[in-house]
Amino acid sequence: MTEDVIDELHRRGLIAQSTDEAALRSHLAEGPIAYYAGFDPTAQSLHVGHLLQFMVLRALQRAGHQPVVLVGGATGLIGDPRPTAERQLNDRGTVAEWVDRIREQVAPFLDLPAETQGLKGPIYVDNLEWTAPVSAIDFLRDLGKHFRVGRMLAKEAVAARLNSEAGISYTEFSYQILQANDYLELFRRNGVTLQTGGSDQWGNLTAGIDLVRRVEGASVHALSTPLVTKSDGTKFGKSEGGAVWLDPSLTSPYAFFQFWLNADDADARTWLPLYSERPAEEIEALIAESVERPAARTAQRALAEELTVLVHGQEQLEQAEAAGRALFGRDDLAALGEETLGAALREAGSVTVDGEMPTVAQLFQLTGLVGSLSEARRTVKEGGAYVNNERVTDADAVPDQDAWLAGGWLVLRRGKRSIAGVQRTA
Repeated sequence: MTEDVIDELHRRGLIAQSTDEAALRSHLAEGPIAYYAGFDPTAQSLHVGHLLQFMVLRALQRAGHQPVVLVGGATGLIGDPRPTAERQLNDRGTVAEWVDRIREQVAPFLDLPAETQGLKGPIYVDNLEWTAPVSAIDFLRDLGKHFRVGRMLAKEAVAARLNSEAGISYTEFSYQILQANDYLELFRRNGVTLQTGGSDQWGNLTAGIDLVRRVEGASVHALSTPLVTKSDGTKFGKSEGGAVWLDPSLTSPYAFFQFWLNADDADARTWLPLYSERPAEEIEALIAESVERPAARTAQRALAEELTVLVHGQEQLEQAEAAGRALFGRDDLAALGEETLGAALREAGSVTVDGEMPTVAQLFQLTGLVGSLSEARRTVKEGGAYVNNERVTDADAVPDQDAWLAGGWLVLRRGKRSIAGVQRTA
């Protein structure tokens, strides 16, 4: 028997809240529905924090329902209230450019190959289309009259801002009206009857449900995904270099792969059901193996492989894996392309040099692999220093011209795991 999509979402831990679940199950069982999620272009790229929404969108799509993806050219100009401070408003041209970039990013998740039968490809919409023509009078008379200020003030982000020194502007306070109107418009235009979003959006989701009920007298639905956290208390989706973006020009496929591969054991076991579309039995087996043999990093590798393919494609996964093997001496470094090698070394940590070339000992100190020249010489003497995976025997040697790899790189390694890059300027 095929797993019910709501059961699948519950099994994977993807539902934090939902409106009347029995009614939603019945509604989904009646036949294909249209459902939507919105993404605001408040940056030039989506990040790994958005992946959870795609897991829900894809599950519903596999169940035969019609995805509608809204990229908010209008709401992106306003900004959803954050709990701490006012958002910086971006100019219209920038937001329009980001709308196009984010729409292109969404495509790999939901656009279906030509041979796919019976499933529905996404409909893309921009809320600027129906928001821009609304006058201030129409906004107040036709939309504002349906919202009670008391309920709006009770929204979590709004309440937090009201109690802060920053306060909240009317601009951001009005955001929930605009998002609610999106649900109303998509109900009218595309027959959308389900909205999905993060748990921090629950107030906005329910505002849309209430507006559709007040204006159209119809019952529609919403469900939210949980807040994903790290076990050490740090924010999910952050690495040492900042946010982990889906755009490969901002976070390389190698760095993306490494983010998942380097996850804490407890985090990987928690995240695997959320982000993996493997069968339940396979996920359970991977988690069990991760508990029994944590050093193998089974859960982390499964996540890294599956999500890198999903976001960047099979070829980029193979490049990321090849880079990892080569950096630690298991494959030929010379076989790596300049772009892959450079991305991997910048992620590991690198320095640039020009003019007179330093000695090996000086390079190890410059990159921070050792704290002093004496420590560098001791590392060489003990056999723990490598340049391009070749053990160094002379700490005062200067790398010759033939040592430099594609892009003018050297790979320095101390012991088995500590890597750094050196790039020579032209």
